[in-house]
Amino acid sequence: MTVRVGVIGAGMIGQDHIRRLTEVVTGASVTAVTDIDAGRAAQAAARFGATVLPTGADLIDSPHVDAVLVTSWGPTHAEHVLNAVAAGKPVFCEKPLATTAEDCLRVVEAERAHGRRLVQVGFMRRFDPGYRQMKEVLAAGSIGTPLIVHCAHRNPTVPDAYHSAMAAQDTAVHEIDVLRWLLDDEIVSAQVVSPRATSRRFEHLQDPQIMLFETANGVRIDLEVFVNCQYGYDIQCETVGEEGLVRLPDPAAVGIRTRGRHSTAVPQDWKARFADAFDTEFREWIASVAAGAEPTGPSAWDGYAATVITDATVQSLDSGGRLVTVDMKPRPAFYGGTA
Repeated sequence: MTVRVGVIGAGMIGQDHIRRLTEVVTGASVTAVTDIDAGRAAQAAARFGATVLPTGADLIDSPHVDAVLVTSWGPTHAEHVLNAVAAGKPVFCEKPLATTAEDCLRVVEAERAHGRRLVQVGFMRRFDPGYRQMKEVLAAGSIGTPLIVHCAHRNPTVPDAYHSAMAAQDTAVHEIDVLRWLLDDEIVSAQVVSPRATSRRFEHLQDPQIMLFETANGVRIDLEVFVNCQYGYDIQCETVGEEGLVRLPDPAAVGIRTRGRHSTAVPQDWKARFADAFDTEFREWIASVAAGAEPTGPSAWDGYAATVITDATVQSLDSGGRLVTVDMKPRPAFYGGTA
């Protein structure tokens, strides 16, 4: 079976996923595209012979669309995901699931009312080979009970539109999701510490930031977010347990020896660093849709949890570093909880 995918949003990430679905992943075709910019939608659709439709609602209702990919502007995500759930169609939504916790809960309740999972959220870290190896080590108990996690998320630079809250909402959100998954534990508090600011930043931006989290089981997490580090896109993660530690490997790269130095290249953006993870993410999603199975990737509940935790993180930043309790609803049994 070839899964016919309709894409809502033909910006940079939308076009990259269209390329992925048509040139990398087998068993999928892009049959419809829509975007607020009709010309951009037409350009993206023309490359792969897809139909341009005027709105997201039209695309979701199309009989030529089996599954929906949402890569539009964040504040529109909830509307499109809710429409897809109402139509009974599997929907992959790039993060965020929604820009408010209330809208995330609307998606959660709609999916629960439908009776089976239809929603997957685009947190690609769970599909990265290194993170998956870390998950296996932790699940096997190879380092004993986790106690501490040290993380860093560094970008060489960011555009002027990037503001301080985005350090949590757009950047740290990936660590927040993957750490919940790695530890199989929930984050219950957040705090932001602001060290000396780098001079290589816009005046409106607090950079770097150190984010401190605690989980329900008492694991302490420190996360450095530094989005003007200059040297590259650098993702680090180390979990310390009672009997050892496990560290995320750096991406494979050849070593270069020249002029008295031994060096390896550092990726310069997220697309290069997580290309394999994106490919695996979509292969597994398409396979689940083709099989008529529920998605196995991050759920609507994971999208809600990430939004609630980033909200608490931003509250701490805005308050000058106050410790903020994460106000999360109990996880429903539908998503593997006890409530």
